[in-house]
Amino acid sequence: MRQISLPDGENVPALGQGTWYMGEGGGRRKAEADALRHGIELGMTLIDTAEMYAEGGAEEVVGDAIQGQRDQVFLVSKVYPHNASRKGAIAACERSLQRLRTSHIDLYLLHWPGSHPLADTVAAFRQLQEEGKIRHWGVSNFDQDDMEELVAAPGGADCATDQVLFNLTRRGPGFDLLPWCRARAMPVMAYSPIEQGRMPDHPALDEVARRHGVDRFAVALAWVLGHDGVIAIPKAADRKHLEANRRAADLVLTDQDRQALDRAFPPPTRRRPLEML
Repeated sequence: MRQISLPDGENVPALGQGTWYMGEGGGRRKAEADALRHGIELGMTLIDTAEMYAEGGAEEVVGDAIQGQRDQVFLVSKVYPHNASRKGAIAACERSLQRLRTSHIDLYLLHWPGSHPLADTVAAFRQLQEEGKIRHWGVSNFDQDDMEELVAAPGGADCATDQVLFNLTRRGPGFDLLPWCRARAMPVMAYSPIEQGRMPDHPALDEVARRHGVDRFAVALAWVLGHDGVIAIPKAADRKHLEANRRAADLVLTDQDRQALDRAFPPPTRRRPLEML
């Protein structure tokens, strides 16, 4: 599995596992935890979750999945913006730790920009680091202007990552945010890298897939993973889907493939508002 370096030099897998929509009930909790464990076996040891997902239910599923193998997992979770005050973020992290049944979170993110001053949120993150409850911190759904504001705040330059919506059909961050982060050796985490399974049935995408003997979802995921400094976190809740994602991590697109995809899904030529799901 290819590795991506965080700003402090620690390496994490380029392909991880997302958990959005997990933990919502319906008797699926055991199957979801089993799927995450299988992903860990396949080398997809970065697991991304959030207190927002099923209001903590996804964190509980992750807690089930990592029991007995916590030291093999790079664990990411996120705090709601309305909880991201100096005291609120600390309390929210404590609740996440209880649901995850772990002593620490490897990477703790502010889920999107909110009303609390960034300086207060960063101060809370730094306190959590000092107490050993988180190892790294970062943000999610921040555009370049948001990132400029963040790094100008006290301690804000220690941000480890920005997690954003980025895929073949939503290429906006490639114009400004990705180069900005790359210049600072800060990886970007791409959520919904295959548009939650809604990649369009485009002839160019299907032709590239035929050349490689895969489906269009594998091509779309390989396209995201082919960017320097980008970590992809697709969600998969069954073994077949997980194994397909893992194979996509080894798929190398050619220049011909990329040119065909650029014609079908043109790269941005100007700055665009950051999209969110």
